[in-house]
Parts: sequence; structure tokens; C-alpha cells
Amino acid sequence: MTSATSLSIRKRSRMLMFAAGVFPSGCAVVKMRTRSLDFWALPVVCQCGARGRRGLSAGFAADFDRQILLQSEAMSDYAPTNPAPASEPVPEAWIKTELARHPQRPDPLAFMEALFTDYSEVHGDRVYGDDPAMTCGMARFRGQEVMVIANLKGRSTREKVQRRFGMPDPEGYRKALRAMKLAEKFGRPILTFIDLMGANPGLGAEERGQGEAIARNLREMARLRVPTIATITGEGGSGGALALAVADRVLMLQTAIYSVISPEACASIMWRDASQRAKAAAALKATAEDAKALACIDDIVPEPEGGAHTDAARAAEMLGDRLHLHLEELKALPVEQLLEQRYQKFRNIAQFYTAG
Repeated sequence: MTSATSLSIRKRSRMLMFAAGVFPSGCAVVKMRTRSLDFWALPVVCQCGARGRRGLSAGFAADFDRQILLQSEAMSDYAPTNPAPASEPVPEAWIKTELARHPQRPDPLAFMEALFTDYSEVHGDRVYGDDPAMTCGMARFRGQEVMVIANLKGRSTREKVQRRFGMPDPEGYRKALRAMKLAEKFGRPILTFIDLMGANPGLGAEERGQGEAIARNLREMARLRVPTIATITGEGGSGGALALAVADRVLMLQTAIYSVISPEACASIMWRDASQRAKAAAALKATAEDAKALACIDDIVPEPEGGAHTDAARAAEMLGDRLHLHLEELKALPVEQLLEQRYQKFRNIAQFYTAG
């Protein structure tokens, strides 16, 4: 055994013995070294010292627990005087963002399966292809013939990859527009369901005119001569969501979000730190309540307690009731009044006036 090792062992023994109440020579040095210990480790040191103390002599068969407690109290002055600050509360906006992304949350396809019958799908955009991230078709909703349009995220891993996690290509938006024009031709109301982070930002999508496809949908949806209702069931992200949401009535589920950018992307840009996503979520005003206050949406659809994922059937029933209510109101309006109300609705979004 080297002299350095022997010295280290002796110092350690002195520290343990000091913690247990045995004060050998050089205790001042031991006490000084004890100050360098983290206070949370002291009970462990004391306990180890007590075990070592038992092995020293049978004469120490005293109440070691009491001795350890007394020594711990005596050492309380070594505890930190600047405790760590309490963590900041999580913003409600971020809690709702996580609920909107919950893996068990019903997706647009789940709502379609619960609310519609006799679904007959429309395939292809008649320009390039058939986008698996977008589904369109004619169906019946409580006895009323309607056109249903929704983006699809997928459920299994393979399906999610195939559908690009719900981010449509330009073919998807052109297919949706084709379905809208078909509905207008036959006088059928249009119901859209939205749950996407945004449109596909890939190079191929840009080369095939992603921006043009979204812009064309915005323009044409404003002109449709049939009632239109858009529902944001989870995430409503950027222009990709807006391309399906220029409607007479825009609904949001209670814990859905509607924003120009994701909280993570916003935090990366504004604070150069994606971990600030909760702060960004609050700043974006993306919750249903915020969107309603800004006149970006018309109605908030309540969810079962805990979120839609806790009772998907009940969530679908509650959404169906609201859809039916708004659809009946819109069907009673003349076409010209419908168009004028739609125009004024989007002209007046987020306008605030102060009394002067």
C-alpha cells in the first residue's frame, strides 16, 4: 500500500468518525473537510460512520440513531442558505399543445368513421397524383348529403410515414379543391377536418407548386356558393391548415391549437432555443380561447374531461351536435348573404378599436 493511499484512508476514517461523534486527533481538519460535503450526503456519512463505529469497540453499543440525529442537527449550519428557486408553472397553452398531440387523441379519420355513413372517396387531383395525406369524399351526415375533406396522419408507424405524418403535398390540396368544386356543382355542404403541423415543406412539393396550390385553395374557398364548415381537431398549423379553413364557420376542439408556426420552431427562431417551447406556446396565442378572442374561429367544441382521447366516442358525439347546429343555420341563409358574411368574417379577423 502506498503512503498516499494510506493517508487517504486515514482521512476518510477521520471524517466518518467525526460524523458519528468520535473525535480523533486532527478533528479540526476533518471538520474543515466536512464543510465541503453536500448537506444531502451528511445522513449517509453519519450512517456509514455509525457502522464503522460499531466495529471499533463494544463500548459504543449506544443509541446510534439518536447520536446520528444529534450530529445531523449540529451540522445543519452547513446546509445551503440559497435554496434553488421553485420551477415556473407550465403555461396552459403548452399543456393544451401536448393534449392536441396526444398519441391516443382521435384523428380526423376517427371522427369521420363516427359521424358519417355511405362514404364514397374521390381520388387524385387529375394533374399529378393521389396524395395519401388527404382524403375527400361524399357522405351522409345525419341524413344530409355532404362533402367531407380531411388530412390523414396515419396510425401505425408505416402508415404515418406513408402519409408523411399528415403533411399534404400540392396534389392533396388540388384534390381537395377538386372535391370542393364537385360539391359546389351538386349543392352539397362542405365539411373539412384539420389536424396537421403544416403542408409538406419538401423540395419535391415546392417544385410542384406547393405555395400556388395553397393560395388557390384560399381564393376558391372564399368563393364557394355552398355552406362550408372547418373543424380543427388537433393541430392547425400554418398555411397548410388555412388552405382547408376559409369557411363560413371555423370550429376548434377545446384542447386543439391553431397557429402560424409550431412552438418548437418559434422558440428556435425567437430565443435560439427550442427548449423554450412552452414559453413560445403561450406567446403564440394558439389555444381555442385565444383564437376565439381574436375572431379567428367561431365556436369552441367542448371535450370530455381530460381531453378527447379519454372518450373518443363522446368527443365525436359532441362535435357532431355542434356541426349539425351550425350546418342548419348556414343552410337557411341565401347564397349571396352567405358569401357576404364569409367575406366580412375574414376581413375583420383580429381587428381591435379603442375609444378615442
